[in-house]
Amino acid sequence: MTFSIVGFDPNTKELGIAVQSKFLGVGAVVPWAKAGVGAVATQSYANTTYGPKGLELMEAGKSAQEAIDILTGEDTESAYRQVGIVDGKGNAATFTGDKCYDWAGGVTGLNFAAQGNILVSEETVQAMAKVFLETEGSLAERLLNALDAGQDAGGDSRGMQSASLLVVKEKGGYAGFNDRYIDLRVDDHPDPIKELIRIYELQQLYFAPTKEENIVEIKGEVREELIRELHRHGYLDQSSVVQEETLYQSLTAYLHTENFEGREQAKGKIDLEVLQYMKK
Repeated sequence: MTFSIVGFDPNTKELGIAVQSKFLGVGAVVPWAKAGVGAVATQSYANTTYGPKGLELMEAGKSAQEAIDILTGEDTESAYRQVGIVDGKGNAATFTGDKCYDWAGGVTGLNFAAQGNILVSEETVQAMAKVFLETEGSLAERLLNALDAGQDAGGDSRGMQSASLLVVKEKGGYAGFNDRYIDLRVDDHPDPIKELIRIYELQQLYFAPTKEENIVEIKGEVREELIRELHRHGYLDQSSVVQEETLYQSLTAYLHTENFEGREQAKGKIDLEVLQYMKK
């Protein structure tokens, strides 16, 4: 009841998985990854030991294909399993047991493996492969676009329920303390992929670095819009004249309340993406 794609970005060394399923909380079961080592998607009567064991095997020097061969070779019920793996060098492999429910199968290519079971048709994995290879942008964006294309091509024949995106890279986690660069889950939603994309965009707003071209001075129309939005959000009193220090303090209060410390700029400047968010 699941389709997924695992991928590797040779430029950033990021590894990740995007997955959707007619299953509650798929992100708690399918995706496993470790920076510098590999990424694993284990599904179809998922044997969750495939995740940590697969990563251990790759960390010990096994390729993606060798890891799959060992995992399935040791599993007496491998005929019911499905797994996709990409290792830290971009080698990819996929396995679909012959007792997985139709349509079931997978495809591999440069730096990715896409697979699914109980799908409407093979078109889902083919669409994921095509979009992953043709899409530009970050690994997360390519994985999400591929997952969305898989759904558009038919997806899970039983419908939608949950989705997840996991991307790892060295010191990519919060404050650099772990490798969990992006770890987002939609556990129960009528359109989980679209919701996952929305949450990803929020994650980027909160945690991605400000683009230099979006840093502007608070003057003219920008100042007027900012005052209007701070009034609307309750951070400024409705007075006719707003002094610079009052405006600065009100903006700072908004940024700190809304967890936008990472987007805070020098006094007298603002990140336009924050202003756009305020206007929504």
